[in-house]
Amino acid sequence: MNDYKALKTFLLAAEKRNFAQVARELDMTPAAVTRAIAALENDLGVQLFIRTTRQVSLTTDGAVFAAQIQPAVTALENARRDVINAHKADQGRLRISAPTWLGKTVLPPILSGFRELYPKMCFEISLSDGLVNIVDDDYDLAIRISSAPSDKFTIWRKITVVRRILVAAPGSRFAGMEHPSELTPDDCLAYSGESRRENWILSDGGGSVTVSAGRAFSANSGEVLSDMAADGLGVAMLPGFHVAEHLQTGKLIRVLKEWSPPDLWLTLYYPPYQALPPRIASFSKFFEEQVPAYMVTLD
Repeated sequence: MNDYKALKTFLLAAEKRNFAQVARELDMTPAAVTRAIAALENDLGVQLFIRTTRQVSLTTDGAVFAAQIQPAVTALENARRDVINAHKADQGRLRISAPTWLGKTVLPPILSGFRELYPKMCFEISLSDGLVNIVDDDYDLAIRISSAPSDKFTIWRKITVVRRILVAAPGSRFAGMEHPSELTPDDCLAYSGESRRENWILSDGGGSVTVSAGRAFSANSGEVLSDMAADGLGVAMLPGFHVAEHLQTGKLIRVLKEWSPPDLWLTLYYPPYQALPPRIASFSKFFEEQVPAYMVTLD
């Protein structure tokens, strides 16, 4: 970074036109400033300043050089600052991918609370219900509600269990069902990140049944499936937070209560760091502490 320091010294001298003032601001001696400028002039083979006993002024070459290098030095200074801040727990940028529902309801108060503690932190939030390529898409971390991950290259951290239930409209033919065998693939509203069919594995503690879902309708939005089930289109299998409002208003009821699907997990995952950068680690810890207060459970 010696060249960077010399260029920074030159630009400050071009601004202040006073080597003694430059020395004070950069914590250098006036002689060191003079040597740095002289070395830069020798390297370039041009005179950058005209020095008299009364003032210092830029030559034409010096003015042209200053104008051309200013953007590059500013960019380098910003890059140095960002890298340094990235290794502090209380400042820097966090780029986060989160599910749509969680990003709209749970994440805002958590982010607000975190920023109260660390006001120098900056956030870029992207909402998506599908999995993202956390490395190629340049995310610092992603929040997901999913089954056990198959990706062996990213770092996964389980935060809390997310239980799912089966729901349907109270006046529909599905309200009185007693066994999953009464369901057809057309009756089951599938949740899929790619809007495709899925298989439901339901267990009553003594055995399990697999039900094909999504032949007639599938979506990558829990809110859409919840609304479609409330309209009587079929049965949806969703986490409690997606259906809590409709259950409270009576638009949906639980069905096949004795039959449960496998639990999902609210999970944080990260690029394959050898160790989490402090800013990411501090937010992850805060998120893990705060999120249970905002998650709807229907146990």
